[in-house]
Amino acid sequence: MAFNYQTLKKLTNAAVITDEVKTADIGNSEVKTGKIGNNQVTAAKIGTGAVGLNTNTTTGTLPTNKGGSGITSIGSSGQMLRTNSSGNGLEWTANFGIVRQVAYTGSTTWYRQSGTRYIHVQCMAGGGGGGGHGESGGAGGYSEEIINVNSISNVYCTIGGGGGGTYYAGGAGNGGSSSFGPYLSAGGGYGANRNNQHSGGVSGSGSGGNLNIHCGGGGSHHQSHGPGGHSYWGGNTAAGHPQGGNFSHNHQQHSAPGSGGTGGYFSGFRGANGRNGMIVITEYR
Repeated sequence: MAFNYQTLKKLTNAAVITDEVKTADIGNSEVKTGKIGNNQVTAAKIGTGAVGLNTNTTTGTLPTNKGGSGITSIGSSGQMLRTNSSGNGLEWTANFGIVRQVAYTGSTTWYRQSGTRYIHVQCMAGGGGGGGHGESGGAGGYSEEIINVNSISNVYCTIGGGGGGTYYAGGAGNGGSSSFGPYLSAGGGYGANRNNQHSGGVSGSGSGGNLNIHCGGGGSHHQSHGPGGHSYWGGNTAAGHPQGGNFSHNHQQHSAPGSGGTGGYFSGFRGANGRNGMIVITEYR
C-alpha cells in the first residue's frame, strides 16, 4: 500500500491507537525538538522513574528560580555556598567562623593555624601588688585589636607578671607589661603606695590596639578591706579579717588575670600580689 507523505504529515494523536507506537518503532535520534509541539510532553506522558538524573543525559545548569544553584562547580574543600554581592546568584567562598581560641598566661610564641585569616587579640597586663592597711594595687591596662594575619606566621607574646604584695612599709610591686609583638601592648598596674603615699595603685593603660583602656585602681589607706583594682576579666581577691591572718595574700589566686592585689587588714597584714596578665587570641577563617 502506498502512503502519501502529505497525508502522513497530517497524522494526529487521535489517529494512533493507544500503546501501538513502541520505543522499538522509533529510530535513535529520530524525534527532534522541532517535531514536538510546545507544552506537548506533560508529566502524564512520562512514566514514573523514566528520567534518572544520574543515568540520562542532561545538559545545562538549573537556575536558582527553578530550584537549582545556577553554578556547575562543586567548589573546593571547606568552601561554603553564599549569595553573591549583587544578590542575584550563588557563589562558592572560603569558609568562615572560629578556628580556635587560645589563652596565654606565660610568655610564648603564637603560630598561625592553617586557614586563619584574622585574629582578635586581647592583651591584659599584670596588676600591681597590695600593701598593709587596706592600700591596694591597681589593675593592669588592657588593649585589643583585630589583625589580618595572611602574611604573618608567628608572633611572640610577652605576659606581664603581677606585682608583689607587701606589709605596710614602702610601696608594693608594680605589675609587668604585656605585648603581642609590635602590634599592641598594655602597661602594668601600679602597686600600693607607688603613685602617692597611703594611696592605692593607679591602673596601667593599653596602647597600639583598636581599643586601649585603663582598668580599676586600688583602694587607699584606712580601708581595712581595700579592694584591688578590677581588670577587664573580672575582680580581685577577697578582703580578709585579722581572724584569717594574711587572708587576702593567702587566697590571691582567687582573682581575675591582671587584677590588682587587695590590701591587708592593718599594718601587720600582708597585701595580696597582683595577678599575672593574659593574652587571649581568637582565630577566624
